[in-house]
Amino acid sequence: NGFIADYNPNINFDQWLSNYLDLENQIDAEYESLYAYTEAISSTDTTDTESLNIISKLDDIGLELSKTDLDFLEILNQNKDKIEDFCKNNEKFAEYQYVLNKRILGFSHNMSKAEENLAEDLQRTGGDAWSRLQGQIISNLVDKETGKTFNQLRNEAYSDDKETRKIAYEKELALLEGAKIPLAACLNNLKGATVTLNRRRSWNNAIERSLSSARITQKTLDALISAIEESLPFWQDYLKTKANILGDGDALPFYDLFAPLPNKENASKEKVWTFEEAKEYIIERYSSFSEHMGDFAKMAFEKNWIDAEVRKGKVGGAYCTSFPAQKQARVLTNFTGTFSDILTLAHELGHAYHDHCIHHLDNALLGYPMTLAETASIFAETIVMEDMLSKTEGYEKAKLAEMHLSDGCQVLVDILSRFYFEKSVFEKKDAGLELSAEDFCNLMLDAQNRSYGKGLKDDEKHGFMWALKVHYYSPELDFYNFPYAFGQLFALALYARYKKEGKSFTEVYQELLAKTGSKSCEDICKEAGFDIETKDFWLSGIKEFQSNLDILKKY
Repeated sequence: NGFIADYNPNINFDQWLSNYLDLENQIDAEYESLYAYTEAISSTDTTDTESLNIISKLDDIGLELSKTDLDFLEILNQNKDKIEDFCKNNEKFAEYQYVLNKRILGFSHNMSKAEENLAEDLQRTGGDAWSRLQGQIISNLVDKETGKTFNQLRNEAYSDDKETRKIAYEKELALLEGAKIPLAACLNNLKGATVTLNRRRSWNNAIERSLSSARITQKTLDALISAIEESLPFWQDYLKTKANILGDGDALPFYDLFAPLPNKENASKEKVWTFEEAKEYIIERYSSFSEHMGDFAKMAFEKNWIDAEVRKGKVGGAYCTSFPAQKQARVLTNFTGTFSDILTLAHELGHAYHDHCIHHLDNALLGYPMTLAETASIFAETIVMEDMLSKTEGYEKAKLAEMHLSDGCQVLVDILSRFYFEKSVFEKKDAGLELSAEDFCNLMLDAQNRSYGKGLKDDEKHGFMWALKVHYYSPELDFYNFPYAFGQLFALALYARYKKEGKSFTEVYQELLAKTGSKSCEDICKEAGFDIETKDFWLSGIKEFQSNLDILKKY
C-alpha cells in the first residue's frame, strides 16, 4: 500500500515498477506458502480447529491483497504503453511482458473499482453461498432404506457386482430427484450472476472469459473439440466392447461405466506393493525418461516430502501442494498397495516435478493455467502405465488397458458432454431464461446423447449429472471442463513425440515446463516445435489409446 500511495505520474516508472514487483513477489510467495501449509495441516488432521481459524484469517488477508491488486492494476493500465520497453530494458524482468499484459487485459474487463470491491464483498453471500448450499445438499443426502450417504452410493459404481451398481444408480437418481428444486435454484442463480457480471465486464460470453484464463485461443479450443468429436466412434467402439464383455449387449448402461473388468481367467489376486517397492519403481521409471526427473523423485522420497500413510483424521484422495517461498512441494496420498495407488503417486509426484522445474523463477512467473496444470502429472503417470502394460499379460494387462480407456473416456467423452451442457445453459441464460430442473435434465441428456451416442443405452443415461458436478457451482470456474481434456491429450501428444525422438526430447520437455507460467499455451508450444491450433496435434494424443482398445478386444 505504501508503494501505491507513493505513485505519481512524475516518478521514474521503471524504478517504481521494479520495486513494486520485487515486493509483490515476496509477499505473494509468503502468503501462498502460508496458505498451502495451513491447508496441508488441516487436511492431514481434520480435527485441528486452529488451522481452520488461521485459514479464515488468511482469507481476510487475501481479500485485502485483492483490493491492493486492483489499485496496482489501475496504475499498470495507465502505463501500459511503457511495459514493452520496461521488459526490454530490465534483464531481470525480461520474461514479464506476457504476464503483465495479461494482467492489463484482465483489468480492462473490470468494472469500476467501487463495483469490483462490492462484487468481491458480495461474493461470500452470493456465488460462494450458492456453491456452499449445493455442497451441503449433496453431502446430506441419505438413502433411508439403506442408510447410505449419497457419496457412498456413488462409490458403488465401482462394485464388481452388477446388481449393486444398478441399485446404487437408481437410488442416486431418486435422491437427486428429491433435491432437484433447490439444486436447480443454485445453478440458475450462479449462472445468471455470471452472465450479469460478464456483461458488465465486457466479456462477449463465458467461453471468451474462460479462454483468457486458460491462455489459449478460440482456434486451439476449436481444434481440440473437433479432434474429440472425430474420435467419438472410437470411444463408442470401446463402450460397446466393454458392454459385450460385461454381458450388456451392444451398449453400456450408465451404471456400468466404471464397472471393473471381470476376471475370466480366475487370475491370482492383484499384487500388493509395499511403499518401498513403489518408491524404487517410480524412481526407476522416472529415471528411464531422464536423470533429472529420476533424481528429483529420489530427493522427494529421501526428504520425506510424501505423506502416504492412511490414518484417522486425514482426508482421502491425493494432491500436491506448492510452497513458493521455500521453492518446494509436498504430496499427500493414501497408499494401500494397489497399482492404482502407484499411478496416483506417480501422478502427484509429476505435479511436484513441474514445480521443481519452475521454482527457480519469480513468483509472478509460476502461475500456469489449468490447461497446462496436468501436463507433468499425466506424462509421469503415462511413463508408469506404459511400462506396466509391457510387463503384464492376460487379465492383468486387459485390466490396466481398460482402466486407461475408462479414464480417457471420462476426460474426453464425458468432458465433451459437460462442455455441450454448459454451453447450452449459458445460451439459455444469455437469452434471459429461467431453467427448471427438468430443463437442466433435458439439456444434460441431449449433451450425453451427442457425446456418448449409441455407446450408452438410450434409457439408462444420467440426466442429473448437472446436479452433482461441483465445478458447475464454482463462480470462478465456468467451462472448467475442457482444460482437463486439453491436459490429458497435451500430455499424451508429448509422450507420443518422446517415443519418436527418445532422450533428445527430455530437455525440450523440461524447458517447456519451465515456461508454463510466463507465456501463452500457443507460444510455449511453438517454441517447442509443435502447433496446438491444429486438429492433427490433438489426434496424435488420442491415437495413444488405440493400443489399449486392441488389448481389450483380445480379452
